[in-house]
Amino acid sequence: MMEFFKQLPHLEPYGNPQYFVYVIAATLPIFIGLFFKKRFAWYEVLVSLFFIVTMLVGGKTNQLVALGTYLCWEILLVLFYKHYRKSKDGKWVFYLVSFLSLLPIIFVKVQPAINGTQSLLGFLGISYLTFRSVGIIIELRDGVIKDFTLWEFLRFLLFMPTFSSGPIDRFKRFNENYQTIPERDELLDMLDESVRYIMWGFLYKFILAHILGETLLPPLKNLALQSGGFFNLYALAVMYTFGLELFFDFAGYSMFALAISNLMGIRSPINFNKPFLSRDLKEFWNRWHMSLSFWFRDFVFMRMVMVLTRKKVFKNRNVTSSVAYIVNMLIMGFWHGVTWYYIAYGLFHGIGLVVNDAWVRKKKTLNKERKKAGKPALPENRWIQLLGMVVTFHVVMLSFLIFSGFLNDLWFKK
Repeated sequence: MMEFFKQLPHLEPYGNPQYFVYVIAATLPIFIGLFFKKRFAWYEVLVSLFFIVTMLVGGKTNQLVALGTYLCWEILLVLFYKHYRKSKDGKWVFYLVSFLSLLPIIFVKVQPAINGTQSLLGFLGISYLTFRSVGIIIELRDGVIKDFTLWEFLRFLLFMPTFSSGPIDRFKRFNENYQTIPERDELLDMLDESVRYIMWGFLYKFILAHILGETLLPPLKNLALQSGGFFNLYALAVMYTFGLELFFDFAGYSMFALAISNLMGIRSPINFNKPFLSRDLKEFWNRWHMSLSFWFRDFVFMRMVMVLTRKKVFKNRNVTSSVAYIVNMLIMGFWHGVTWYYIAYGLFHGIGLVVNDAWVRKKKTLNKERKKAGKPALPENRWIQLLGMVVTFHVVMLSFLIFSGFLNDLWFKK
């Protein structure tokens, strides 16, 4: 059996134009079935399994074995907790099951930092499957999810268009969407959206990201490294080039995922909403990698605020939210990888959000004082908003330079 899988071609998800010929041809019967109010469930399974298997193989089967092991582990945990939650609600059982669900991704992220080797448990998409699994456990605890079948769990976990890199969906929303076949007019709108997503995605990922990442970035990095020092003009060019390449590459991928999701009758959540028009850092995180940002907001930040408030750890609620911001973003940094630059990236944004909130509070205080003194409020016109966009853009680009790991090469590799 493993020899058979080894012979299968490797298809990188959304990696080249040829991939779209295969995936559109495979999903078109699904769309036609939906048009006639039919879901070809078993055909969907075969299509999803084919593309998931081919994205994980390519002469080797280690990722496929890792996926199978991971699925068995998560199925046991989630089904156990679903059964347990029907009659009990012990918080320590919830914490234990959540931790055990996170254990595979912890091994995958920590092992390279310990001994420089990749974990045998790792496979493409493990991070995003973990978000879905843990999200279900949390929503079972909250009572948002009451019951589901093993089939529904696997269908959600292994939804092919978003398998490798999101967007991160929520089980209840996804399942309700799946159970309701869109009307024909809506399906035609979704088809129109898919065409536009694919066209914009090609522009973003295969043209703009390619020019920035393959043509401009390598020589700029070489020039920056040759110039040396703590920072230089070429490093500044690397900062903006990498930041824009990161956006166009990931936004392009996300558009492709939305397009294929639409063809399968599912409206997956969008990931980007003009993030570089953000007027402050908080707004940026409401526009950038939104499915990840909202997952952390709902399942980490808000819960931490509630726990710290309930236990009265800090007397000042502003201190509570500040601590929650920093811990939330640090966890996000660790999620990217256990390296100093990913952790610094998380800390940078955590502190940035604290400063942002402090400024918002200060501005409210100043406006109250000015009102009492009979003075007009601080200006909030389009020029001030434009200034906020410019400042936020440069701050974000600096954070992306940290995230890129290039400073590690510039400072420490001689």
